[in-house]
Parts: sequence; structure tokens; C-alpha cells
Amino acid sequence: MDDLDRAKELEMRERQAALERTLSEGRETERPLVIDGVRCCIDCAEPIPPARLAVRPQSVRCIDCKQQREQRCRK
Repeated sequence: MDDLDRAKELEMRERQAALERTLSEGRETERPLVIDGVRCCIDCAEPIPPARLAVRPQSVRCIDCKQQREQRCRK
């Protein structure tokens, strides 16, 4: 393995680690969707359950859409 291969491998590991940190921190940077005063998922437009908002008030996705998004990001 030459220096270029090692550099590429290091970059890939660092990128994956950054992605995993972001996912584990649960940072949501999108603006919330509010319909008739109810916070809704920005992907499916269904109301976000109060129990989810109690745990993560900054949530912009329902748990199902959040899990689907995380699975897509890990592939």
C-alpha cells in the first residue's frame, strides 16, 4: 500500500466517523414544518408524536422517517 492509498483510506475513515458523530448527536438543521399549529414531519407531513418531541424538542422528522434517513446515510 503506497502513501496515496493510505491517505485515501484515512480520508474515508475520517469521513465515516464524522457522519456517525452527526447521526449519533441527532442534529437536525432543517426548519420545522408546522401545520395548523402542530409540528409535523418534514418528510411525510404527519404530526410528530408528543412523546418524541418531549425527548427531542428539536425533531423535524417522525421516528420512522428519521430511521429511514439514517439507514440511507449508512449505505
